Amino acid sequence: MSDDEEAPLVKKARIFYGSLEEKERERLGREASGSGKDSVKAGIEAGNINISSGESLELEERVSERQSEVLADFERRKRARQITVSTDDAEVKACLRALREPITLFGEGPAERRERLRNILSVVGPDALKKSKKDDEKSKRSQEECQQTWYHEGPTTLKEARLWLARYSLPRAVKRLEDARAHREIPESTRTVRTQELHKTLRNLNNFCSQIGDDRPISFCQFSPNSKMLVTASWSGLCKLWNVPDCTLVRTLRGHNTHVGAICFHPQATLTLEDSDVNMASCAADGSVKLWSLDSDVPVADIEGHSMRVARVAWHPSGRFLGTTCYDNSWRLWDLEAQEEILHQEGHSKGVHDMQFHPDGSLAATGGLDSFGRIWDLRTGRCVMFLEGHLKEIYSIDFSPNGYHAATGSGDNTCKVWDLRRRKCIYTIPSHQNLVSSVKFQPNNGHFLLTGAYDNTAKVWTHPGWSPLKTLAGHEGKVMGVDMSPDGQLIATCSYDRTFKLWMSE
Repeated sequence: MSDDEEAPLVKKARIFYGSLEEKERERLGREASGSGKDSVKAGIEAGNINISSGESLELEERVSERQSEVLADFERRKRARQITVSTDDAEVKACLRALREPITLFGEGPAERRERLRNILSVVGPDALKKSKKDDEKSKRSQEECQQTWYHEGPTTLKEARLWLARYSLPRAVKRLEDARAHREIPESTRTVRTQELHKTLRNLNNFCSQIGDDRPISFCQFSPNSKMLVTASWSGLCKLWNVPDCTLVRTLRGHNTHVGAICFHPQATLTLEDSDVNMASCAADGSVKLWSLDSDVPVADIEGHSMRVARVAWHPSGRFLGTTCYDNSWRLWDLEAQEEILHQEGHSKGVHDMQFHPDGSLAATGGLDSFGRIWDLRTGRCVMFLEGHLKEIYSIDFSPNGYHAATGSGDNTCKVWDLRRRKCIYTIPSHQNLVSSVKFQPNNGHFLLTGAYDNTAKVWTHPGWSPLKTLAGHEGKVMGVDMSPDGQLIATCSYDRTFKLWMSE
Protein backbone atom coordinates (compact mmCIF):
# COMPACT_ATOMS: atom_id res chain seq x y z
CA MET A 1 0.00 0.00 0.00
CA SER A 2 1.34 3.19 -0.95
CA ASP A 3 1.43 6.28 0.94
CA ASP A 4 -0.69 7.91 -1.67
CA GLU A 5 -3.60 5.71 -0.90
CA GLU A 6 -6.06 7.20 1.61
CA ALA A 7 -6.61 5.50 4.96
CA PRO A 8 -10.12 4.12 5.68
CA LEU A 9 -12.39 6.47 7.81
CA VAL A 10 -13.01 5.37 11.41
CA LYS A 11 -16.65 5.95 12.76
CA LYS A 12 -16.37 8.18 15.79
CA ALA A 13 -18.86 8.49 18.65
CA ARG A 14 -21.34 11.31 18.38
CA ILE A 15 -20.87 14.21 20.68
CA PHE A 16 -23.99 15.89 22.10
CA TYR A 17 -23.91 19.44 23.14
CA GLY A 18 -26.26 20.89 25.72
CA SER A 19 -28.22 19.41 28.74
CA LEU A 20 -29.20 15.75 28.96
CA GLU A 21 -31.69 16.46 31.82
CA GLU A 22 -34.78 15.58 29.89
CA LYS A 23 -33.34 12.34 28.59
CA GLU A 24 -32.16 11.38 32.06
CA ARG A 25 -35.58 12.12 33.58
CA GLU A 26 -37.24 9.88 31.03
CA ARG A 27 -34.81 7.09 31.77
CA LEU A 28 -35.14 7.38 35.52
CA GLY A 29 -38.91 7.53 35.18
CA ARG A 30 -39.00 4.32 33.22
CA GLU A 31 -36.78 2.59 35.75
CA ALA A 32 -38.78 3.91 38.74
CA SER A 33 -42.12 2.84 37.30
CA GLY A 34 -40.90 -0.61 36.65
CA SER A 35 -39.18 -1.09 39.98
CA GLY A 36 -41.98 0.71 41.99
CA LYS A 37 -44.69 -1.54 40.65
CA ASP A 38 -42.56 -4.55 41.36
CA SER A 39 -41.84 -3.39 44.95
CA VAL A 40 -45.54 -2.67 45.64
CA LYS A 41 -46.50 -6.10 44.33
CA ALA A 42 -43.78 -7.69 46.45
CA GLY A 43 -45.02 -5.82 49.52
CA ILE A 44 -48.63 -6.88 48.95
CA GLU A 45 -47.60 -10.49 48.45
CA ALA A 46 -45.51 -10.41 51.62
CA GLY A 47 -48.46 -8.97 53.60
CA ASN A 48 -46.64 -5.82 54.55
CA ILE A 49 -49.14 -3.64 52.65
CA ASN A 50 -52.83 -4.03 53.53
CA ILE A 51 -55.26 -2.80 50.92
CA SER A 52 -58.19 -5.05 51.79
CA SER A 53 -60.14 -2.45 53.93
CA GLY A 54 -60.29 0.13 51.24
CA GLU A 55 -59.94 2.98 53.76
CA SER A 56 -58.28 6.16 52.70
CA LEU A 57 -57.24 9.36 54.39
CA GLU A 58 -59.17 12.31 53.12
CA LEU A 59 -56.73 15.13 53.47
CA GLU A 60 -59.12 17.62 52.02
CA GLU A 61 -61.75 17.01 54.78
CA ARG A 62 -59.17 17.44 57.53
CA VAL A 63 -57.95 20.60 55.97
CA SER A 64 -61.49 21.92 55.63
CA GLU A 65 -62.32 21.15 59.30
CA ARG A 66 -59.26 23.02 60.50
CA GLN A 67 -60.10 25.91 58.25
CA SER A 68 -63.65 26.03 59.64
CA GLU A 69 -62.31 26.01 63.20
CA VAL A 70 -59.98 28.86 62.42
CA LEU A 71 -62.79 30.78 60.74
CA ALA A 72 -65.10 30.16 63.73
CA ASP A 73 -62.39 31.41 66.07
CA PHE A 74 -62.03 34.55 63.98
CA GLU A 75 -65.80 35.06 64.05
CA ARG A 76 -65.87 34.56 67.82
CA ARG A 77 -63.11 37.12 68.31
CA LYS A 78 -64.98 39.49 66.03
CA ARG A 79 -68.16 39.08 68.11
CA ALA A 80 -66.17 39.49 71.31
CA ARG A 81 -64.84 42.82 70.10
CA GLN A 82 -68.39 43.97 69.40
CA ILE A 83 -69.74 42.96 72.86
CA THR A 84 -69.85 45.81 75.40
CA VAL A 85 -68.92 44.78 78.94
CA SER A 86 -69.34 47.02 81.98
CA THR A 87 -66.20 48.50 83.50
CA ASP A 88 -67.70 48.14 86.99
CA ASP A 89 -66.02 45.11 88.53
CA ALA A 90 -69.01 44.40 90.79
CA GLU A 91 -71.32 44.21 87.76
CA VAL A 92 -68.83 41.96 85.97
CA LYS A 93 -68.82 39.60 88.95
CA ALA A 94 -72.62 39.68 89.08
CA CYS A 95 -72.78 38.75 85.39
CA LEU A 96 -70.33 35.89 85.90
CA ARG A 97 -72.37 34.66 88.84
CA ALA A 98 -75.55 34.84 86.78
CA LEU A 99 -73.85 32.73 84.09
CA ARG A 100 -72.82 30.25 86.81
CA GLU A 101 -69.15 30.89 86.18
CA PRO A 102 -66.50 31.51 88.88
CA ILE A 103 -66.52 35.21 89.70
CA THR A 104 -62.74 35.27 90.07
CA LEU A 105 -59.76 33.11 89.29
CA PHE A 106 -56.41 32.94 91.06
CA GLY A 107 -54.30 35.96 90.17
CA GLU A 108 -57.04 37.47 88.01
CA GLY A 109 -57.49 41.22 87.95
CA PRO A 110 -60.48 43.32 86.85
CA ALA A 111 -59.19 43.66 83.28
CA GLU A 112 -58.66 39.91 82.88
CA ARG A 113 -62.08 39.30 84.43
CA ARG A 114 -63.75 41.60 81.90
CA GLU A 115 -61.95 39.84 79.06
CA ARG A 116 -63.03 36.45 80.39
CA LEU A 117 -66.64 37.61 80.58
CA ARG A 118 -66.41 38.97 77.04
CA ASN A 119 -65.05 35.62 75.79
CA ILE A 120 -67.79 33.69 77.60
CA LEU A 121 -70.49 35.94 76.13
CA SER A 122 -68.99 35.51 72.65
CA VAL A 123 -69.49 31.75 73.03
CA VAL A 124 -72.89 31.54 74.76
CA GLY A 125 -74.25 34.77 73.29
CA PRO A 126 -75.40 37.97 75.06
CA ASP A 127 -78.95 36.61 75.26
CA ALA A 128 -77.80 33.99 77.76
CA LEU A 129 -77.14 36.72 80.31
CA LYS A 130 -80.58 38.23 79.78
CA LYS A 131 -82.16 34.80 80.11
CA SER A 132 -80.30 34.07 83.34
CA LYS A 133 -81.37 37.46 84.74
CA LYS A 134 -84.98 36.70 83.83
CA ASP A 135 -84.71 33.30 85.54
CA ASP A 136 -83.24 34.94 88.66
CA GLU A 137 -86.03 37.53 88.75
CA LYS A 138 -88.61 34.78 88.31
CA SER A 139 -87.10 32.73 91.14
CA LYS A 140 -86.97 35.84 93.37
CA ARG A 141 -90.61 36.57 92.63
CA SER A 142 -91.56 32.98 93.42
CA GLN A 143 -89.63 33.18 96.71
CA GLU A 144 -91.34 36.45 97.61
CA GLU A 145 -94.70 34.92 96.80
CA CYS A 146 -93.87 31.96 99.04
CA GLN A 147 -92.95 34.33 101.88
CA GLN A 148 -96.09 36.42 101.55
CA THR A 149 -98.93 35.80 103.94
CA TRP A 150 -101.92 34.21 102.31
CA TYR A 151 -105.39 33.79 103.70
CA HIS A 152 -108.07 31.15 103.63
CA GLU A 153 -111.41 32.13 102.19
CA GLY A 154 -113.67 32.29 105.21
CA PRO A 155 -117.39 31.68 105.61
CA THR A 156 -120.00 34.42 105.99
CA THR A 157 -119.91 33.79 109.73
CA LEU A 158 -116.31 35.05 109.71
CA LYS A 159 -117.39 38.40 108.29
CA GLU A 160 -120.08 38.67 110.93
CA ALA A 161 -117.54 37.75 113.61
CA ARG A 162 -115.10 40.42 112.38
CA LEU A 163 -117.82 43.07 112.57
CA TRP A 164 -118.75 41.85 116.04
CA LEU A 165 -115.10 42.02 117.13
CA ALA A 166 -114.79 45.59 115.84
CA ARG A 167 -117.88 46.67 117.78
CA TYR A 168 -116.57 44.87 120.87
CA SER A 169 -112.97 46.13 120.80
CA LEU A 170 -113.42 49.82 119.96
CA PRO A 171 -115.23 50.80 123.20
CA ARG A 172 -112.65 48.84 125.23
CA ALA A 173 -109.84 50.68 123.47
CA VAL A 174 -111.52 54.02 124.26
CA LYS A 175 -111.81 53.06 127.93
CA ARG A 176 -108.17 51.92 128.05
CA LEU A 177 -107.00 55.25 126.63
CA GLU A 178 -109.15 57.15 129.11
CA ASP A 179 -107.60 55.18 131.98
CA ALA A 180 -104.12 55.93 130.61
CA ARG A 181 -104.90 59.66 130.47
CA ALA A 182 -106.25 59.55 134.03
CA HIS A 183 -103.09 57.76 135.16
CA ARG A 184 -100.93 60.46 133.58
CA GLU A 185 -102.81 63.12 135.53
CA ILE A 186 -101.62 61.57 138.79
CA PRO A 187 -98.63 63.54 140.11
CA GLU A 188 -95.32 62.00 139.22
CA SER A 189 -94.23 61.90 142.85
CA THR A 190 -97.28 59.81 143.74
CA ARG A 191 -96.62 57.42 140.86
CA THR A 192 -92.98 57.08 141.90
CA VAL A 193 -93.94 56.24 145.49
CA ARG A 194 -96.42 53.59 144.31
CA THR A 195 -93.80 52.07 142.02
CA GLN A 196 -91.24 51.95 144.83
CA GLU A 197 -93.75 50.25 147.13
CA LEU A 198 -94.55 47.68 144.46
CA HIS A 199 -90.87 46.97 143.89
CA LYS A 200 -90.31 46.58 147.62
CA THR A 201 -93.18 44.12 147.79
CA LEU A 202 -91.83 42.11 144.87
CA ARG A 203 -88.35 41.93 146.39
CA ASN A 204 -89.92 40.30 149.46
CA LEU A 205 -91.50 37.45 147.49
CA ASN A 206 -90.97 34.06 149.10
CA ASN A 207 -92.16 30.51 148.60
CA PHE A 208 -95.51 30.28 150.36
CA CYS A 209 -96.58 26.79 149.32
CA SER A 210 -95.19 23.82 147.39
CA GLN A 211 -97.46 21.01 146.27
CA ILE A 212 -96.85 17.79 144.32
CA GLY A 213 -99.41 18.10 141.57
CA ASP A 214 -99.08 14.86 139.61
CA ASP A 215 -96.96 11.80 138.82
CA ARG A 216 -95.67 13.43 135.63
CA PRO A 217 -94.30 16.92 134.87
CA ILE A 218 -96.79 19.78 135.19
CA SER A 219 -96.87 21.69 131.92
CA PHE A 220 -99.24 24.57 132.64
CA CYS A 221 -100.96 26.47 135.44
CA GLN A 222 -103.45 29.34 135.60
CA PHE A 223 -105.40 31.21 138.26
CA SER A 224 -109.15 31.59 138.05
CA PRO A 225 -110.54 35.11 137.43
CA ASN A 226 -111.61 35.38 141.09
CA SER A 227 -108.08 34.37 142.26
CA LYS A 228 -109.46 31.59 144.48
CA MET A 229 -108.63 28.57 142.32
CA LEU A 230 -105.69 27.25 140.33
CA VAL A 231 -105.86 24.74 137.50
CA THR A 232 -102.88 22.64 136.43
CA ALA A 233 -102.23 20.47 133.37
CA SER A 234 -99.90 17.48 133.37
CA TRP A 235 -98.16 15.17 130.95
CA SER A 236 -100.12 12.31 132.50
CA GLY A 237 -103.23 13.57 130.67
CA LEU A 238 -104.88 14.74 133.89
CA CYS A 239 -105.94 18.29 134.75
CA LYS A 240 -106.50 19.23 138.36
CA LEU A 241 -108.38 22.03 140.07
CA TRP A 242 -106.97 23.38 143.34
CA ASN A 243 -108.13 25.80 146.02
CA VAL A 244 -105.63 28.53 146.77
CA PRO A 245 -103.82 29.47 148.88
CA ASP A 246 -104.29 26.25 150.91
CA CYS A 247 -103.59 24.05 147.81
CA THR A 248 -106.34 21.49 148.45
CA LEU A 249 -107.49 19.39 145.51
CA VAL A 250 -111.02 20.23 144.32
CA ARG A 251 -111.43 18.03 141.26
CA THR A 252 -109.45 15.89 138.83
CA LEU A 253 -110.48 16.37 135.20
CA ARG A 254 -110.13 13.14 133.21
CA GLY A 255 -110.48 13.14 129.47
CA HIS A 256 -107.10 13.40 127.75
CA ASN A 257 -104.97 10.35 127.00
CA THR A 258 -101.64 12.04 126.39
CA HIS A 259 -99.61 15.15 127.32
CA VAL A 260 -101.84 18.12 128.08
CA GLY A 261 -100.30 21.33 126.73
CA ALA A 262 -102.51 23.92 128.44
CA ILE A 263 -105.78 24.50 130.24
CA CYS A 264 -107.30 27.99 130.55
CA PHE A 265 -110.20 29.56 132.42
CA HIS A 266 -113.01 31.37 130.62
CA PRO A 267 -112.66 35.15 131.27
CA GLN A 268 -115.93 35.13 133.21
CA ALA A 269 -115.48 31.79 134.96
CA THR A 270 -116.08 31.96 138.74
CA LEU A 271 -117.44 35.51 138.22
CA THR A 272 -120.68 35.49 136.23
CA LEU A 273 -120.80 32.00 134.71
CA GLU A 274 -122.60 29.11 136.33
CA ASP A 275 -120.58 26.08 137.36
CA SER A 276 -122.41 23.98 134.78
CA ASP A 277 -121.42 26.28 131.90
CA VAL A 278 -118.24 25.98 129.89
CA ASN A 279 -115.61 27.39 132.24
CA MET A 280 -112.35 25.93 130.91
CA ALA A 281 -110.71 24.70 127.73
CA SER A 282 -107.73 22.36 127.38
CA CYS A 283 -105.58 20.92 124.59
CA ALA A 284 -103.28 17.94 124.21
CA ALA A 285 -100.51 16.54 122.02
CA ASP A 286 -102.88 14.26 120.10
CA GLY A 287 -104.73 17.26 118.65
CA SER A 288 -107.72 17.05 120.97
CA VAL A 289 -109.36 20.17 122.44
CA LYS A 290 -111.87 19.74 125.28
CA LEU A 291 -114.25 22.06 127.10
CA TRP A 292 -114.91 21.65 130.82
CA SER A 293 -117.36 22.80 133.47
CA LEU A 294 -116.60 23.35 137.15
CA ASP A 295 -119.06 20.76 138.42
CA SER A 296 -118.01 17.73 136.35
CA ASP A 297 -114.95 15.51 136.02
CA VAL A 298 -115.58 14.75 132.36
CA PRO A 299 -115.46 17.17 129.42
CA VAL A 300 -118.61 18.98 128.37
CA ALA A 301 -117.68 18.93 124.68
CA ASP A 302 -114.85 18.15 122.27
CA ILE A 303 -113.59 20.41 119.51
CA GLU A 304 -112.50 18.33 116.51
CA GLY A 305 -110.47 19.46 113.53
CA HIS A 306 -106.81 19.28 114.51
CA SER A 307 -104.70 16.42 113.20
CA MET A 308 -101.42 17.38 114.89
CA ARG A 309 -100.29 18.55 118.32
CA VAL A 310 -102.19 21.49 119.79
CA ALA A 311 -99.73 23.38 121.99
CA ARG A 312 -101.88 26.15 123.51
CA VAL A 313 -105.44 27.40 123.84
CA ALA A 314 -106.45 30.99 124.61
CA TRP A 315 -109.82 32.60 125.35
CA HIS A 316 -110.80 35.84 123.68
CA PRO A 317 -111.58 38.53 126.32
CA SER A 318 -115.23 38.36 125.33
CA GLY A 319 -115.38 34.63 126.04
CA ARG A 320 -117.15 34.01 122.75
CA PHE A 321 -114.10 32.88 120.79
CA LEU A 322 -111.41 30.32 121.49
CA GLY A 323 -107.99 30.32 119.81
CA THR A 324 -105.86 27.20 119.33
CA THR A 325 -102.29 26.85 118.07
CA CYS A 326 -101.23 23.76 116.17
CA TYR A 327 -98.01 22.20 114.93
CA ASP A 328 -99.44 22.07 111.38
CA ASN A 329 -98.06 25.67 111.03
CA SER A 330 -101.45 27.28 111.64
CA TRP A 331 -103.73 28.64 114.33
CA ARG A 332 -107.51 28.55 114.43
CA LEU A 333 -110.32 30.64 115.81
CA TRP A 334 -113.49 28.93 117.00
CA ASP A 335 -116.85 30.61 117.56
CA LEU A 336 -118.36 28.77 120.50
CA GLU A 337 -121.77 30.42 120.08
CA ALA A 338 -122.00 29.26 116.48
CA GLN A 339 -120.15 26.05 117.45
CA GLU A 340 -117.90 26.10 114.39
CA GLU A 341 -114.42 26.98 113.20
CA ILE A 342 -114.53 30.42 111.57
CA LEU A 343 -110.83 30.98 110.85
CA HIS A 344 -107.96 28.67 109.90
CA GLN A 345 -104.96 30.96 109.59
CA GLU A 346 -101.54 29.99 108.27
CA GLY A 347 -98.53 32.26 108.23
CA HIS A 348 -95.73 30.49 110.09
CA SER A 349 -93.25 28.20 108.35
CA LYS A 350 -93.12 25.85 111.34
CA GLY A 351 -95.43 24.88 114.16
CA VAL A 352 -97.25 27.61 116.12
CA HIS A 353 -96.61 27.17 119.84
CA ASP A 354 -98.30 30.01 121.72
CA MET A 355 -100.91 32.69 121.19
CA GLN A 356 -102.48 35.48 123.21
CA PHE A 357 -105.28 37.96 122.65
CA HIS A 358 -104.96 41.72 123.12
CA PRO A 359 -106.78 43.13 126.17
CA ASP A 360 -109.08 45.09 123.85
CA GLY A 361 -109.92 41.94 121.88
CA SER A 362 -108.83 43.47 118.58
CA LEU A 363 -105.51 41.69 118.07
CA ALA A 364 -104.05 38.21 118.40
CA ALA A 365 -100.35 37.43 118.81
CA THR A 366 -98.78 34.13 117.78
CA GLY A 367 -95.28 32.78 118.34
CA GLY A 368 -93.88 29.91 116.32
CA LEU A 369 -91.04 27.43 116.15
CA ASP A 370 -89.74 29.37 113.13
CA SER A 371 -88.40 31.96 115.63
CA PHE A 372 -90.86 34.60 114.40
CA GLY A 373 -93.91 36.16 115.97
CA ARG A 374 -96.89 37.76 114.29
CA ILE A 375 -99.54 40.23 115.39
CA TRP A 376 -102.89 39.70 113.65
CA ASP A 377 -105.76 42.15 113.38
CA LEU A 378 -108.88 40.07 114.02
CA ARG A 379 -111.11 42.76 112.51
CA THR A 380 -109.44 42.65 109.09
CA GLY A 381 -107.50 39.37 109.08
CA ARG A 382 -104.21 41.09 108.24
CA CYS A 383 -100.83 40.54 109.85
CA VAL A 384 -100.10 44.03 111.15
CA MET A 385 -96.69 43.37 112.71
CA PHE A 386 -93.90 40.86 112.14
CA LEU A 387 -91.76 40.08 115.20
CA GLU A 388 -88.32 39.26 113.83
CA GLY A 389 -85.23 39.10 115.99
CA HIS A 390 -85.12 35.87 118.02
CA LEU A 391 -82.48 33.33 117.09
CA LYS A 392 -84.50 30.28 118.12
CA GLU A 393 -88.08 29.18 118.67
CA ILE A 394 -90.64 31.42 120.40
CA TYR A 395 -92.32 29.49 123.20
CA SER A 396 -94.35 32.21 124.89
CA ILE A 397 -95.96 35.54 124.05
CA ASP A 398 -98.06 38.00 126.04
CA PHE A 399 -99.61 41.47 125.77
CA SER A 400 -99.19 44.15 128.38
CA PRO A 401 -102.39 45.70 129.83
CA ASN A 402 -101.17 49.09 128.55
CA GLY A 403 -102.11 47.85 125.06
CA TYR A 404 -98.93 48.72 123.18
CA HIS A 405 -96.26 46.43 124.63
CA ALA A 406 -95.79 42.71 123.96
CA ALA A 407 -93.21 40.27 125.31
CA THR A 408 -91.85 37.07 123.77
CA GLY A 409 -89.81 34.29 125.37
CA SER A 410 -87.54 32.18 123.21
CA GLY A 411 -85.19 29.24 123.08
CA ASP A 412 -82.29 31.68 122.69
CA ASN A 413 -82.54 32.36 126.48
CA THR A 414 -83.82 35.91 125.97
CA CYS A 415 -87.06 37.80 126.40
CA LYS A 416 -87.78 40.57 123.92
CA VAL A 417 -90.15 43.48 124.50
CA TRP A 418 -91.89 44.92 121.42
CA ASP A 419 -93.59 48.28 120.94
CA LEU A 420 -96.69 47.98 118.75
CA ARG A 421 -96.73 51.73 118.10
CA ARG A 422 -93.18 51.86 116.77
CA ARG A 423 -93.40 48.34 115.32
CA LYS A 424 -90.01 47.20 116.55
CA CYS A 425 -88.21 45.57 119.45
CA ILE A 426 -87.39 48.14 122.10
CA TYR A 427 -85.46 45.95 124.53
CA THR A 428 -83.90 42.50 124.75
CA ILE A 429 -83.68 41.05 128.27
CA PRO A 430 -80.87 38.47 128.66
CA SER A 431 -83.14 36.90 131.19
CA HIS A 432 -82.05 33.29 131.76
CA GLN A 433 -79.35 30.70 131.19
CA ASN A 434 -81.68 28.34 129.37
CA LEU A 435 -84.83 28.28 127.27
CA VAL A 436 -87.48 30.82 128.31
CA SER A 437 -90.70 28.82 128.55
CA SER A 438 -93.18 31.41 129.78
CA VAL A 439 -93.62 35.20 129.97
CA LYS A 440 -96.44 37.01 131.76
CA PHE A 441 -97.23 40.67 132.40
CA GLN A 442 -98.92 41.78 135.61
CA PRO A 443 -102.65 41.36 134.80
CA ASN A 444 -103.96 44.66 136.16
CA ASN A 445 -101.58 47.40 135.05
CA GLY A 446 -98.48 45.63 133.70
CA HIS A 447 -96.03 47.24 136.12
CA PHE A 448 -93.78 44.17 136.11
CA LEU A 449 -92.99 41.16 133.96
CA LEU A 450 -92.62 37.55 135.05
CA THR A 451 -90.50 35.00 133.15
CA GLY A 452 -89.96 31.28 133.69
CA ALA A 453 -87.22 29.18 132.15
CA TYR A 454 -85.56 25.80 131.91
CA ASP A 455 -82.78 26.96 134.25
CA ASN A 456 -85.17 26.00 137.13
CA THR A 457 -85.93 29.62 138.02
CA ALA A 458 -88.53 32.30 137.47
CA LYS A 459 -87.66 36.00 137.53
CA VAL A 460 -89.51 39.27 138.09
CA TRP A 461 -88.55 42.32 135.98
CA THR A 462 -89.56 45.97 136.24
CA HIS A 463 -91.69 47.56 133.51
CA PRO A 464 -90.43 49.85 132.12
CA GLY A 465 -86.72 49.65 132.84
CA TRP A 466 -86.50 45.85 132.61
CA SER A 467 -84.20 45.51 135.59
CA PRO A 468 -84.37 42.32 137.71
CA LEU A 469 -86.30 42.55 140.96
CA LYS A 470 -86.43 38.98 142.26
CA THR A 471 -85.34 35.48 141.28
CA LEU A 472 -87.78 32.78 142.35
CA ALA A 473 -85.53 29.76 142.91
CA GLY A 474 -86.69 26.53 144.48
CA HIS A 475 -87.74 24.14 141.73
CA GLU A 476 -85.56 21.10 141.09
CA GLY A 477 -86.58 20.90 137.43
CA LYS A 478 -87.42 23.11 134.48
CA VAL A 479 -90.05 25.77 135.07
CA MET A 480 -92.76 24.97 132.52
CA GLY A 481 -95.28 27.74 133.26
CA VAL A 482 -95.93 30.83 135.37
CA ASP A 483 -99.00 32.89 136.22
CA MET A 484 -100.12 35.73 138.48
CA SER A 485 -103.43 35.98 140.28
CA PRO A 486 -105.71 38.80 139.06
CA ASP A 487 -105.76 40.32 142.56
CA GLY A 488 -101.95 40.55 142.47
CA GLN A 489 -101.39 38.60 145.69
CA LEU A 490 -99.98 35.30 144.42
CA ILE A 491 -97.57 34.04 141.80
CA ALA A 492 -97.69 30.41 140.68
CA THR A 493 -94.95 28.39 138.99
CA CYS A 494 -95.19 24.80 137.73
CA SER A 495 -92.27 22.60 136.95
CA TYR A 496 -90.87 19.46 135.40
CA ASP A 497 -90.24 18.25 138.97
CA ARG A 498 -94.03 17.49 139.21
CA THR A 499 -94.71 20.29 141.66
CA PHE A 500 -96.28 23.70 141.57
CA LYS A 501 -95.30 26.48 143.96
CA LEU A 502 -97.10 29.59 145.19
CA TRP A 503 -95.10 32.72 145.95
CA MET A 504 -96.33 35.53 148.18
CA SER A 505 -94.82 38.68 149.61
CA GLU A 506 -94.16 38.63 153.31
